Amino acid sequence: MVVDESTIREAFPQLGKIGDDNLREFVVRVWVEAARRGEWESLEGIPFTLLINPAPYDLLEHTRRVTEMAAAVGERRNDVDLDLLIAGALLHDVGKLLEYEKSDGGVVVSKCGKLLRHPISGAALILEMGGSEELAHIVAAHSREGDLLKGGRSPEATIVFHSDFIDFEIAKRNRG
Repeated sequence: MVVDESTIREAFPQLGKIGDDNLREFVVRVWVEAARRGEWESLEGIPFTLLINPAPYDLLEHTRRVTEMAAAVGERRNDVDLDLLIAGALLHDVGKLLEYEKSDGGVVVSKCGKLLRHPISGAALILEMGGSEELAHIVAAHSREGDLLKGGRSPEATIVFHSDFIDFEIAKRNRG
């Protein structure tokens, strides 16, 4: 099996919330390319974190949760770029396909992951594939790396950052 565009469209129904056709298809292409580079034959069962063992759900579910939370906040605020916000939420952890690798039936940090955390590898992939700096910013700033930005996080990056940490912190607490 191979991760292709139809796999990504099926995995993320939230893609339908992106009104800009080009941006929507770009998000799909980035996921497909990350899976290809990371040599993932399937996205099912990839943990969303290696800090909670076992993770209570996988990367796909985490991404859907973060995207739904971010979209709800963005829709309520009505003063952010909703397409950019949703695209950024969908891509916030795409770099984990480069940061992680399969090993002996499990998932471990890859060579790439030891050199670059997923916010950086994900943002670099977005830029390499022709994505906007604003979209790459959301991905790069969604974790602690964003604390170091001279200009701070954009409103969209702030929403994704908090949505991601809400999901992570509750999952961690529920695992006890």
